[in-house]
This record gives sequence, C-alpha cells and structure tokens, in this order.
Amino acid sequence: MFRTNTCGELTQANINEKVTLSGWVSTLRDKGFMVWIDLRDRYGITQIILDEDRSSKELFETARKLGREFVIQVSGTVIERASKNPNIPTGEIEILADSITILNESALPPFTIDDNTDGGEDIRMKYRYLDIRRNPVKNKLIFRSKVAQEVRKYLDAQDFVEVETPVLIKSTPEGARDFVVPSRMNPGEFYALPQSPQTFKQLLMVGGLDKYFQIVKCFRDEDLRADRQPEFTQIDCEMSFVEQEDIMNVFEGLAKHLLHTFKGLEFGDFPRMTFADAMRRYGNDKPDIRFGMEFGEITDLAKGHDFKIFDEQELIVGIAAEGCNSYTRKDIDKLIEWVQRPQIAATGLVWVRCNEDGTYKSSVDKFYTQEDLAAWAERMNAKAGDLLLVMSGNTNKVRAQLSALRMEIAERLGLRKPDEFAPLWVVDFPLLEWDEESERYHAMHHPFTSPKPEDMELIDSNPGEVRANAYDLVLNGNEIGGGSIRIFDKNIQARMFELLGFTAEQAEAQFGFLMNAFKYGAPPHGGLAFGFDRFVSILDGSETIRDYIAFPKNNSGRDVMIDAPAAIDQTQMDELFIQSNVVEK
Repeated sequence: MFRTNTCGELTQANINEKVTLSGWVSTLRDKGFMVWIDLRDRYGITQIILDEDRSSKELFETARKLGREFVIQVSGTVIERASKNPNIPTGEIEILADSITILNESALPPFTIDDNTDGGEDIRMKYRYLDIRRNPVKNKLIFRSKVAQEVRKYLDAQDFVEVETPVLIKSTPEGARDFVVPSRMNPGEFYALPQSPQTFKQLLMVGGLDKYFQIVKCFRDEDLRADRQPEFTQIDCEMSFVEQEDIMNVFEGLAKHLLHTFKGLEFGDFPRMTFADAMRRYGNDKPDIRFGMEFGEITDLAKGHDFKIFDEQELIVGIAAEGCNSYTRKDIDKLIEWVQRPQIAATGLVWVRCNEDGTYKSSVDKFYTQEDLAAWAERMNAKAGDLLLVMSGNTNKVRAQLSALRMEIAERLGLRKPDEFAPLWVVDFPLLEWDEESERYHAMHHPFTSPKPEDMELIDSNPGEVRANAYDLVLNGNEIGGGSIRIFDKNIQARMFELLGFTAEQAEAQFGFLMNAFKYGAPPHGGLAFGFDRFVSILDGSETIRDYIAFPKNNSGRDVMIDAPAAIDQTQMDELFIQSNVVEK
C-alpha cells in the first residue's frame, strides 16, 4: 500500500497515529537542524517535518536529495503542529517522518506549480499535465465531474435512458464543416465526426426508447472565435410524445436542479421572450438580463431634422449607460474608437449627456432641441446622470453593433456579476433565414426543426415568416441549451428539404435513412441539447470553457502538448488512398 491516508484528510483527531502518505514535493525548506516538506496530492497538502533530535542522519540525507515535484512516499507519526496554518484543513498537524522513499524523481518544472503560477498560458498548455496539478485547474475538472454526475442523477430519475451513438458517421452539408475521416476498407469514401447526434436521437425515438440522453462529444471544423473549441461536449436529450411545453418543463427542471445544487439558488418559472422581442430590446437572441440598458428605438424621433447621418438610415437606436454622464470627452472618444474597430465595424456613435439639472448636452446639438433630446431619453428610460449612446444603420447590423456596445459598457461598469444568475427562454425563432450570397434559405436551427402548426399555411406562400417550434435556454447572456420539436411527417420533411435547396435526389442521398424510418410509425418527438462545457463554466462563475476541459486546443485548433494535428506517414496515406497537395513552406 502506497498510502494509508491522503494529503488532505488528517486532523488533530489523528494525532499519534502511524500513517503513510504519497504525493509530490510542493516545497522544501531546509534550516539545517530542521527540514519541512509540503507534500501534495489531489486532496490537499500535509506538512512533513524532520528535526535533528528525532530524525536520523540518513533521513536528512534522503530529504536533501528531494526537488520540486519529486514523487515520494513518507511514513511517520501525526503530531500537533507548533505553528498552525488556519488556511488549510491539515493546518493543525504535521507528520514526523520515520522514512522517506523516492518513488520517482522529477526534472525542474518549466513553471511554478502553485495557485499563483509564473507560467504563461502557452507554456501551461504545452505542459498541461503539470498545470492540472494546480488547484485552480484541478478544482475546475472536479467541479465538471460533479455537474456531470448530477445531470445523470436528475435524468435517471426522469426515466431517461443513456445511449451511446456512433462517432464515425456520414457527412451532411448543413451546419459547420465536418471533420472527415478516410476509410481504408472503403477506398475514396469518408466518415465524418458528428456535429451532434441529431439524426441518431430521432432514430432512437422511432425505435421506441421514449426518453434518451447522453453526455457526448461533438465536433465542428470551424474557424475558432473567442472561447470556442473544435471538440466540445453536449448533454444531448430527446423525448417522444411531447410538445414544446413538456420539453421546456423537464429541462428547466434540470437547470433549476443544478443551480440549486451548486449555487444554493431557488427560481420560479424562468421568464420567456420571443426572438423578435429579444432582437428589438437587446439586439441579439441570447440577451444578458442581469442588467438593464434596453434598446430605445428613436427612428421616428430622430429622422427629419436635416442630420444626414440619421436621415439616410433604416434604424436609429440607443441605450442609456447608467451613471456615465461623468465620462470625459476622452472616455467617449475611446468608446467611439471601440465601436469603429473591425470586429464591430460601426461608422460612429452619437452621444447625449443627461445632466443633473435636467438639460441635455449632445454631439448633435446643432440639429436637435432640448425637447427632442428629452424625448430620446424617455424612449431609453434614461435619468439624470446617464449617457445616451446612439447608433444608426441597417436594422440587423446596427442591432448587433449596439448589442456589442451594451455588453462592453456593462463589463466596464461591473454589471456582469458572475455570482448573479439570470435564466431566460427565447422562443418563436424564425424557421428559415435567407442567405443573400447563396440566394436560398438556410435552416435557423437545423433541417429537422418543425414549423409552428399555426404557421404551416405560410410555408408555401411566405416561408420567411414561418416560426420554428424551437427554443433556446439562455443564462447570463450565453446560450446554454437549444432544441426544437422535430418534423416527424415525411411529407413535411421533404418540403423542408425542398425549401433548403435540396433536390429530391440529394435529400435521398443525404437523409434517405431518416426519411425511410419515418415510414414506419415515427412518434411526435423533440429534444434539447445543453452546451455542457459552457453551462459548467457559468455555474462556476467563469465564461472561459477552456479551463474546464482537461486537454483543450488553442485558438488555432492545435493541441500544443501532443503537437496535433500532424502529418502522417506516407505509408498510411497510401493505405487510405489519399494524397496531399499542400505545398511545403
């Protein structure tokens, strides 16, 4: 036995006990007549002590051979610690060592393995296995594990069946790019890694399993934006003989269970907002409602005053930044520079100060009276001391730009508090969105999303106005889950493929297996998938999913620890009947 106890469990109740511990040397202090070793494992730190009155010369010699991160085994007696440390659970005791065995030596680590490390992110990612020894990383992975267990407990109590679906599947053209895998046994043909188990969970419903879930890896070969990973984890779920309300109730229950279990919070019914209202009030379909700054549309108030920048635009809209009247011109100029960055691409920003004496000072005073500006302030629910920030342009574009500015202002004002939680359902999404470049419709969610029954009559005459039987669960400005009632009628599914630009032959080639399954008694069904990585990080007070993934990729999609992706041997290429046309640099 390498240990009788862990390094995080011994207390004064164990004094005078003979114990054996194993772990890593965190620190070593040598005063000549006395040596202290902080021994660390997953569970904590225990102080080991040697002194010249009670420890042998040989033991001192062994101790002085130790370096940081050496793996050792220590046997000894639990004694009361002379100088207690109230900051750790084992701070009242220490181990008077009888023996020390070096189990494995360690090279000098490339960074300090401590809560406050001196290692930058790049070096820590390269040596991720060392980074995991640090409490901030270790504790996040343990937290992730505990959330997963609670998910399973909740869904099991709801009679869900956990089913694994294939990882090598067929490539489909919708959504992001697939990762593809060549098949040696089928030359010239390829598998794809699943972006989600969508079609398989629908087939499980046809198979009669009724309630399915899995905590599953998904893959998307897309350009990585902030805090995205090419492989990520979903809590994937599907139910039969249900309507939208049934699904939302079950998974609102799961969210409430996790928020109560890990944060001690109780919630009533989650608020709901239509997609149209979310876009009008916040400029995006996943609004952070922990704070106000709702949009105020002033197009009718601001046009017709000879201000060309406004008169020529489709939408004029603004927000009231609370208490920001104190911003200097330099501060405001920096905001203008911020919205003009390529990421936001706004042409400019109009500002209005709401002064304490009830007057207004604006960058467009030349064109608007005090009464005009007061009307703007009323639309934006502004009060004295606030700063109005107004943008104009194409409706969709300017809403996205102002939404980004709203989030930036909230960040600067400290309104996005990680210990506050504001869940929200967003419903009634458009079924389809028109793509100008390809001149065809794309599915807002995916091709298997059912139209609202009351909108079915529009599917031929005005497909762009059809609403989807779809719903997203938003938490603190992040979409943590989304789903829909599925199409289970083969004729409606065929019409959906037609709207998306598939020929009958293409639909059969890509999804014939699903259409064929629908011939054999497909039940009404629907589901939802939570973004597990995102949900875990928000629960733990963070918005960075990378910290909760054991071995994440960097922003270029590379695993710098194992140096992947990498070229493969020509023999393997020949076996797979593929060749590379990449020109060597």
